[in-house]
Amino acid sequence: MPQFVTSSREETQALARLLAPFLRPGDTLLMRADMGMGKSEFARGIAKGLGINGAVPSPTFTIMNVYEGGRLPFYHFDLYRLEDEDEFEQMGFSEFICGEGVSLIEWPQNAESYMPERALNVYISAGDGECGRVIKLEGVGGFELPPACDLEGKL
Repeated sequence: MPQFVTSSREETQALARLLAPFLRPGDTLLMRADMGMGKSEFARGIAKGLGINGAVPSPTFTIMNVYEGGRLPFYHFDLYRLEDEDEFEQMGFSEFICGEGVSLIEWPQNAESYMPERALNVYISAGDGECGRVIKLEGVGGFELPPACDLEGKL
């Protein structure tokens, strides 16, 4: 499992920007991290790497934000406030997963049974310093990671 260490929000975004060109339609990223670990910063980097300009706020209260105008549509989910796992399906969100764009899902454990088998798990944990992070990438269900050498050393 490739592991990366970032020391700032900018470096976390930069790593995600480097990953974005490797993403294809239907890819899903499952953000597995505690509160305040940089999930939304990673999402901003993915959006920028897909060519999406403008602000990319966390969809904490809207649950999903859709961004178009980049190389692929970008569906950014924040499932923190889901009261029930089935609420994800009832709101029609599952139709966006594995579709024409890239889905990034914060708090996927809140609707785990609706998450695709093929996905990229992104684990973020605290590193050194206030903004230091350790980011691990794990492809599951046949999700192929880009060679680590394509991402390492470019931050």
